[in-house]
Amino acid sequence: MNADKRREIFRRLAIAIPEPATELVHRSTFELLIAVILSAQATDKGVNIASARLFPLANTPQAILALGLEGLERHIKSIGLYHSKAKNIMATCRMLVDLHDGQVPGTREALEKLPGVGRKTANVILNTAFSQPTIAVDTHIFRIANRIGLASGKTPLEVERKLLKTVPPEYLQDAHHLLILHGRYVCVARKPKCGECVIHDLCEFKGKTI
Repeated sequence: MNADKRREIFRRLAIAIPEPATELVHRSTFELLIAVILSAQATDKGVNIASARLFPLANTPQAILALGLEGLERHIKSIGLYHSKAKNIMATCRMLVDLHDGQVPGTREALEKLPGVGRKTANVILNTAFSQPTIAVDTHIFRIANRIGLASGKTPLEVERKLLKTVPPEYLQDAHHLLILHGRYVCVARKPKCGECVIHDLCEFKGKTI
C-alpha cells in the first residue's frame, strides 16, 4: 500500500470519526490506568459498569489500597479474571504510592514495571493520557491492519512497528482510536460491514462483500 492510499484512508476515517477517543469512562489518568488494566479480555461496556461502582468510592491509589483486596474484588467481580486483576491493581497502587508519589508515570519504562501493565496498556496510557503518538495494537487494530493491507504482521509488535513507520505523521496521534473504533463498529471480525465502510474502495480485503 502506497503512502497516498494510507493518507486517504486516515483522512476519511478522521472525517467519519471526528472525535476519536477511548470509550472507557475516566476522569483522571489513574482512573484510565485502572480501567485499561480491567479491560484485558473484557469489553469497555463491562469495565464501565464496574468502574461506575468503584471510582465513586476509590479513585486514587491510596483509596484503593484502603479498600483492601477483598473490598476491591467486591466492586470488580463482574469483570473476567477479577481475582488476578485485583491483585495486580493492589500491587500497582502500592508501587504508585511508594515510587511515584501516587501519580501515574509518563514513561514506557516506568509504566511497564507496574503489575498488570504490558506494552499494549502502556501504549494506551501514553497515547490517551500523555498525548504521545503511540499505537496500542489490540485485536481490532491487529485485524484491520492485516485485513485492509495497512500493515501486515504476524505479531502485535510487528504490526505496531510497521504502523508507526507508515501512518502519516498528521494522523499518528489519533490513529490508535481511529482504527479501534472503525474495527469495533464497521470492520468487525466475522462479517465486516463493507457496505457502510468509508474506505471500502481502498481496502485490500479479499473477502469484500461489495
